[in-house]
Amino acid sequence: MLERLTNLGVGPKIQTRRLYLRTPKMSDWQAWAALRSESRHFLVPWEPVWTADTLSKANYRLRMRRYSRDARDDIGHAFFIFQKESHQIIGGITLSNIRRGVSQTGTLGYWIGQRFARHGYMFEALCGLIPSLFDQYGLRRIEAACLLENIPSSALLDKVGFSREGVAREYLCINGVWHDHLLFAFLKGDTIAPSKA
Repeated sequence: MLERLTNLGVGPKIQTRRLYLRTPKMSDWQAWAALRSESRHFLVPWEPVWTADTLSKANYRLRMRRYSRDARDDIGHAFFIFQKESHQIIGGITLSNIRRGVSQTGTLGYWIGQRFARHGYMFEALCGLIPSLFDQYGLRRIEAACLLENIPSSALLDKVGFSREGVAREYLCINGVWHDHLLFAFLKGDTIAPSKA
């Protein structure tokens, strides 16, 4: 297991104009925990319940093990987003629930630290990552969902080029409550929004 954890962070690196994305590694824990901690009130309304040890090193190690197992089993891949100039972690994107066979589909989730929100970083990161999900990971459909009241997230997906496909009732348990979600999808043949990536 230690060897697999050590190998985290050595996957494909995706670069955009201001950012780079790579798989997480254990040495990211302190910066990740600090950013998540300072952004807690900003993130909590949109995420599963935070436990008392959510930001602990032990919990992060379990997260790394899950990322490693998911990547090995080709059911999920995680990426941290960094500023190129400062190498500061600013957020993350996960590709989860990968279905192969006749589906070739995965689900995107994402978060950004509060002080980095509203600067176009997540738009840039998604525009940079999506082509790789088709080309390097062999997907043909990428799905995403957000709470109906999460206007910034739905606007982001619209801007990137996702299509709205409807509303799923009580789709995910967010902050301890089952919520309806807007469903979005991006197909391999769709056009990604022009970006400065």
